[in-house]
Amino acid sequence: MNKRIAVDELRPGMRVVAIDRSWLVTPFLSHRLTIASREQVEQLKACGVRIVEIAADGAGGEEIRQDEYDDEYDRSTEEGGETVSLRSAADVAPEPTSFEEELKTAKEVYRAAKAVIQGAMQDVRLGRAINMEAVDRVVSDMAESVLRNLDALTSLSRLKRFDEYTFYHSVNTSLLAMALGRDLGFAKSELHQVGVGALLHDIGKTRIPNELLNKPARLEPDEMELMKQHVMRGVEILSETTGLSEVHTKPALEHHERVDGTGYPFGRSKDGISRFGLIASIVDIYDAITSDRCYHRGRASHDALQYLYLLSLKGHLDAGLVQRFIRTVGVYPVGSLVELNTGEVAVVRRVHREAPLAPLVIIVKSASNVLLSKPIECDLREEAKISGRTIHAVKGPHDVGIDPAVYLDKEPI
Repeated sequence: MNKRIAVDELRPGMRVVAIDRSWLVTPFLSHRLTIASREQVEQLKACGVRIVEIAADGAGGEEIRQDEYDDEYDRSTEEGGETVSLRSAADVAPEPTSFEEELKTAKEVYRAAKAVIQGAMQDVRLGRAINMEAVDRVVSDMAESVLRNLDALTSLSRLKRFDEYTFYHSVNTSLLAMALGRDLGFAKSELHQVGVGALLHDIGKTRIPNELLNKPARLEPDEMELMKQHVMRGVEILSETTGLSEVHTKPALEHHERVDGTGYPFGRSKDGISRFGLIASIVDIYDAITSDRCYHRGRASHDALQYLYLLSLKGHLDAGLVQRFIRTVGVYPVGSLVELNTGEVAVVRRVHREAPLAPLVIIVKSASNVLLSKPIECDLREEAKISGRTIHAVKGPHDVGIDPAVYLDKEPI
């Protein structure tokens, strides 16, 4: 059985099989490492690692060669053995981090997730199997990030590119589903399951003609019926994928079902839809309608949340889950453009969960509608007491000619 120790207890020869941070924040390429020197221990410490998990037979500090470890790992895999990971240990919760500290890691995880789903869809198109090891690893990293700080990775759901919509949408759906799952108290194993299912929920679109997916006009009835086939095509693909169970297929199967029975493919009502399906339907709609598509302009996040709330009142979505989702992403999600009561225009940079109506913003336009050469950071939670600044209205990027990414992202993702 593997053993958990403090990073300071590491000695040359010990075999590290898991750490309490994402491997993406370390300089090491593998998700396991045989310690060869004290310098490697210091590198792990410098990356914020506090607790590591070592192979039981490496706990004594004896010298072990990397090639011997790799060979043993391969044999244990072939024989059905299991290497326990901190990520999969339900009783291990990562230590909380600040928004600023987590954001750097969250961006790296987001990039990796986009590359993984892009590769998965390409593999399916070419008739190859999905690389589930890569999917599992990146979803584990996403779950860890969400558990350390709910807001950092969730704030990146605003990232969208018209020409790569399917990939961004898949990642955003996954991270939003995990964020909502965290708010609902999901165990780490459940977060991983819903994350994997949501990341792959649109895999069936690889079997739909591109001209239909990208049609700029309203679909004809026969075209819509063909489009709806992406659900069952996706379930077929996932059912044939090694390493996935029925629970992983629920987001793909049920993200177009509605609690009043008006959805597809089976018209199931609430009692017949899984919890993962109910979550997937909410986050799928939210990200889709906040994205620019060839046939519509994306809505502002605040407007999208109001639309979800309206759908829940009409009985299409689970009302309780919609309310929890609004709480999860915030009334004014990161990246929202808002007009203050002073006439100034600002970009929401961070959400305060204890004060959802008073986020941290970056003022980018003056009251006289002049673009500021030096944007001003303003915490409305404090400003309400000092200057009385509050949010007056929500604006769309196209309405005010402002791209929030310019003020929030220093490098493209």
